[in-house]
Amino acid sequence: MASQYKIHHLKVKREVELLDVYYQLLRIRRVEEAISKKYSEWEIRCPVHLSIGQEAIPVGISMYLSKKDHVYSNHRSHGHYFAKGGDLKRMIAELYGKETGCCGGRGGSMHLIDLSVGFMGSTPIVGGTVPLAVGDAWSSVLKKENRISVVYFGDGCFEEGVLHESMNFAALHKLPVIFVCENNGYSVYTKLIDRQPNRKIIDIAKAHGMQTYSADGNDVFDIMQVACNAIGNVKNGNGPQFLEFETYRWLEHCGPNDDDHLNYRPQGELLNWKDKCPIEKLKNHILEKSLNCTVQLQLIEDKITAEILEAFEFAENSNSPDIEQLDKYIYV
Repeated sequence: MASQYKIHHLKVKREVELLDVYYQLLRIRRVEEAISKKYSEWEIRCPVHLSIGQEAIPVGISMYLSKKDHVYSNHRSHGHYFAKGGDLKRMIAELYGKETGCCGGRGGSMHLIDLSVGFMGSTPIVGGTVPLAVGDAWSSVLKKENRISVVYFGDGCFEEGVLHESMNFAALHKLPVIFVCENNGYSVYTKLIDRQPNRKIIDIAKAHGMQTYSADGNDVFDIMQVACNAIGNVKNGNGPQFLEFETYRWLEHCGPNDDDHLNYRPQGELLNWKDKCPIEKLKNHILEKSLNCTVQLQLIEDKITAEILEAFEFAENSNSPDIEQLDKYIYV
């Protein structure tokens, strides 16, 4: 299939964007922390899968996506949503079950959407959005829309047949889709080594006939470099790309709390990963490069605090959905 894309050359963005990258990483972290803190007030009407510890991956990838490119997500979707430009107020309102939410208060944390920025949706069904992203990429080719689809999933999804069917189809037709595996080592409480043979995920993906990359999911520079290469390959007509990033979730699989006391993680593992915090890593890099950034970093912190406060006030003051609209969007 001849490429519909112009030859594209991308360069990894460096110092001039670093403060913006830091803002995006920290914003995801602080929003997730605020949700965790607020959860006990019983105003949030849905389960939450928080992405604390995994913030760098969607930010690094979205740096090279355009507004028209489409992103699909899974149950742990908040970071993907924000990195693509999803509206903070409407997300918090969705968690509160309010009519101003991004799904009208009907979906909750695992059903986010913001079509205005190309965030096409998230679902709690493991692997549920993978074939949608591939179908969207096929549509882009047929309609000559020059658009990329990106789909995020975890290492647990790699055990789903629909993922492998989708990768096979994408490779066969050289579709403009990027598969992003956020490998945090666990499917709920079960380690990867207890679920799969001793093999590398990336090797299985490569066997499907795709170009593959593996990188440190806690190093935003590594992520940006891989994203730069992969997106450039897609735009040059080289077909689907598979990216695997090793990372780690700090909190429980589902919920606002720590769960290290459950002892399914080896002793010390969580602390070791916290020492690799992607935000602290970037902050230290910025301070090493510029001794005059301390004030700017505090201004970023203050800006995010104000945004979060405003978003929760918006959600709290919004109306609940009208009972008369209960059957709206139900198709029979």
